[in-house]
Amino acid sequence: MFGQIAVANALSDIYAMGGNPITAINLLMFASCKVPEEFLSEILQGGADKLKEAEVSLIGGHTVDDLETKYGLSVTGVIHPEKVTRNSTAKPGDILYYTKPLGIGVITTAIKADMAEEKTVKKAIEAMSTLNKIASEIMIEVGVNACTDITGFGFLGHAYEMAKFSKVTLEINSRNFSLLPQSLDFAKMGLLPAATYENIDYVGNNVSFTSNVPEELKLLMFDPQTSGGLLISVHQEKSSLLESKLKERGVFFFEAGKVTKNRKAIEVL
Repeated sequence: MFGQIAVANALSDIYAMGGNPITAINLLMFASCKVPEEFLSEILQGGADKLKEAEVSLIGGHTVDDLETKYGLSVTGVIHPEKVTRNSTAKPGDILYYTKPLGIGVITTAIKADMAEEKTVKKAIEAMSTLNKIASEIMIEVGVNACTDITGFGFLGHAYEMAKFSKVTLEINSRNFSLLPQSLDFAKMGLLPAATYENIDYVGNNVSFTSNVPEELKLLMFDPQTSGGLLISVHQEKSSLLESKLKERGVFFFEAGKVTKNRKAIEVL
């Protein structure tokens, strides 16, 4: 699963731009003094399996003995220069959709503390290892205005970049959010990755919350997501088509809000 998640994460940026990943090179740092040697081949096999699912060719790689095991990939993809889906072209009146449940960072922190239930771990792994491939194909087919993948800066960190560079306000409907099991409970306990607070500092005063948004839900919106989903901004007239196609192909999603004229970068209701 470690290998599969790393591949899904590495491919995500290309999918977010509407591109087609074609080749990948493995970059593996393996802690041979801490981790059993048989795990090395299992990590690489997991990565190879996920690359096969994505129809991406593995063309080489590097393996280094290190103090901590780390696995990522250098990926090459292609797209026509005039067909790039950017994170800076959201338009007022657009509807926002997000394609994975939130709470991945909190859950992985709980896993390290041996506090997450088995069903919670399975749900988190399922989310992290799911490729953004189908969602990307659908958004290109429909023709959306903007997209970004949600990863280390958290939902609001990446949403802030979309709002800032598009010169719009993202009005987020927190009541629609789908969360991983136990994530709210862990957030209440303060079981948060350190990067959560870095993300809060990054967004700063560019987000406002209404009084009905619980504190733990606010924190989850800043929670860094390993291999998160796509935040898609689509014209209102195309939103029903996007929804129907995502449902047809079994892609998880929820409506996250809408785009309005520029006030504060993000308003969470």
